[in-house]
Amino acid sequence: MLPDTLPEPLIVPRPEHTISRANISPNALKVLNRLKQAGFQAYLVGGGVRDLLLGHEPKDFDIATDATPEEVRDVFRNCRLIGRRFRLAHVFFGREIVEVATFRGSHAEGGSETQVTEQGMILRDNVYGSITEDALRRDFTVNALYYNIADFSLVDYAGGLADIEQGCLRLIGDDPVARYREDPVRMLRAVRFACKLGFVIDPDCAAPIRDLAELLGEISPARLFEETLKLFHGGFALQAFEKLRHHDLFAQLFPETDACLARQDHDFPITFVSRGLDNTDRRILEGKPVAPAFLFAVLLWEPVRLRYRALLGEGMASAEAMALAAHEVASAQQRRVAIQKRFALPMREIWAMQPQLERRQGKRPLVLLSHPRFRAAYDFLLLRAEAGETDPELAQWWARFQEVDAAERVKMLGGSAARKRKRRKRKPKTEPAAKPVAGKDAAAASDTDAPTSVPPSTGPAHD
Repeated sequence: MLPDTLPEPLIVPRPEHTISRANISPNALKVLNRLKQAGFQAYLVGGGVRDLLLGHEPKDFDIATDATPEEVRDVFRNCRLIGRRFRLAHVFFGREIVEVATFRGSHAEGGSETQVTEQGMILRDNVYGSITEDALRRDFTVNALYYNIADFSLVDYAGGLADIEQGCLRLIGDDPVARYREDPVRMLRAVRFACKLGFVIDPDCAAPIRDLAELLGEISPARLFEETLKLFHGGFALQAFEKLRHHDLFAQLFPETDACLARQDHDFPITFVSRGLDNTDRRILEGKPVAPAFLFAVLLWEPVRLRYRALLGEGMASAEAMALAAHEVASAQQRRVAIQKRFALPMREIWAMQPQLERRQGKRPLVLLSHPRFRAAYDFLLLRAEAGETDPELAQWWARFQEVDAAERVKMLGGSAARKRKRRKRKPKTEPAAKPVAGKDAAAASDTDAPTSVPPSTGPAHD
């Protein structure tokens, strides 16, 4: 629960902190200054302030103000209001979006503007209040720090500065259970911030997570998709995976995968997922692109693989078995984490190409090499080989096949790609020889207007 009495903030003047306007987005500064000039309070808040204090480059800069969303829109022509659960203003500067939120008030006094379930989860909350109320409504103390554009000071209502110094991630308030019930996604955010910042989750805040993990079932699959990407595409995917499993949260996001990992009598499924996530982390740290389709292909492969093998055992053809296994697993997953179609389709293509990569005869390898999803499927095969799930020789063959020239590829295929199937030539069709005709009939038959034979067919030959 949040405290009944509002605390006095700790105010740190500009000379005593390290935040400089030189490190703040110029567009965020424009929004802050224009709101101030319009007579409103304006603060940089949240992760942007936290990351600047830690010496990190903020991913985005959020702003809090006493102006209502409609008043923000009146100040900025390049503004759009969004959100139903929380009404927000987005100010657009080309591809950069500066998010502006009005100070939140107590949802207990929100009347019709607040909707809370019997379990305590907030469904709608457009109640506005003071900066003090807004600070105490935030999730973690390190996210409740404010940079005041009026005098460039830092404002701390919840002890966030002390927690940053101690490397501690702590929920605001004295009842972690109630805070998690208000928004169960806070459990995922606790894991994400702990991994991203290298902080330790406060023991009192970590203790109830395992018992409350099932509350994530009340969150929309679309929102969980966004949270999953933040967890696994932040450069700490492997660490997040381990922490999620430790707190029984991974089972709420990927129940079929978790069940497979829990009952396996060999370790290659865990090794495969771990290697895949470690590969993702390395690519992000090297500044290389990462694809959500590949991430979800890795996380869901084990249930797909087991279902595929079961269908093969029932006598189903390989392509049909893989298509059905992929459909069943992906459909079930949508009920937990809604993978967008633009990622789900390439994910299935990566899976479908795995059995095809095992066939190295004829022209099929050349066809696969030109497939737009080949590189992702090949990288997936490498992970399988590294984890001990498939023969490393297969991965080595495909690695060499990509490197050699056309002539060497023909040799690797046993010359089969060079052999062309010969077509059987069709003999021209002719009329049977005419019998001799005597008398008048013979003269008639020799008339030059009558054809003596049928010409050969000029239509296409049929194989």
